[in-house]
Amino acid sequence: MRPAQAGQGKLLRLSSVSGASYTPRMATLYMVATPIGNLGDITIRAIDTLKSVDVIVCEDTRYSRRLLNHYGIKKPLLSGHSHNERQSAVAVVARLGNGEDVAYITDAGTPGISDPGRTLVRSVRDAGFGVVPIPGPSALSAILSVAGLPGKTVVFEGFLSPKAGRRKKRLSELLAGAEMFILYESPHRLLKLLGALADLDAERPILLGREITKIHEEFLEGSAKNLLDKMEKRPAVKGECVLLVGTPKKG
Repeated sequence: MRPAQAGQGKLLRLSSVSGASYTPRMATLYMVATPIGNLGDITIRAIDTLKSVDVIVCEDTRYSRRLLNHYGIKKPLLSGHSHNERQSAVAVVARLGNGEDVAYITDAGTPGISDPGRTLVRSVRDAGFGVVPIPGPSALSAILSVAGLPGKTVVFEGFLSPKAGRRKKRLSELLAGAEMFILYESPHRLLKLLGALADLDAERPILLGREITKIHEEFLEGSAKNLLDKMEKRPAVKGECVLLVGTPKKG
C-alpha cells in the first residue's frame, strides 16, 4: 500500500482490450518531517508514509530507530548524514531505479532545514525521480508562531560559523538589515552568541527558545544584553536553542 495523499499515486490504466492492466509510476523519495522533541508531534501522514515505503534513510539510524520502534515501524534502514550524503544519494537513486520508494528523515524536524537533505534531493531530481514533502515539525516555524514581534519578513540563517571572526561579520550584516532573523545555536556556544549580539547591539529585542516541545520547554524574551545577563547566571544550558532576533526598536 502506497502513502495516501502523498502527492503522487500509482497510476492505473484500464485496458479496453483484455481487461485491467496498469503502468506503475516511477518510485518516489519522501522527505518526512519528524518530531523535534515531543513524540506526539508526528503527523498521521508521516507515520503512514514511513510504514509504506520500502526503505528509510536516516541521519542517525540508532537515534531514528527509537522513534520508529515507538510507532511500530519496521523497515530496512540506511545511513544518510552530512559526512556521507553524496554516497548515500547514489545508493538512494539506485534503489529508486529499482522501483523502491524511499523516505528520508533526520534526527529531528524537517530535512533540509539546517539538516542534511539538500544534496540528496538534488541528486534524486537530477536523476528524474519525484520528491514529495511530508510536512511537519520545525523549530523555525515553532519560534515564529509564538514570537508576536512586528514585521513579516524573516531571514533564516540557522547555525553561524563557530569561528569568532566569521560569526561577528555575519551578525553585523544581519543586524544591519531591516528584517528579523532566526539563528540556531548549540547550548555550549549560546553565551558566546549572546555576547556577540550584545556587543553589536545591546538593545536588540530577542526571543530565545530552548527545549521546544519538550518537558522543559522555555521561551525568554528581552534585549541581547538582558538575555546575556540572565543566561550567565544560570547553570549549563541543555538542548539546542533557537533565537528570533527582532528589528531595531524605533525611537
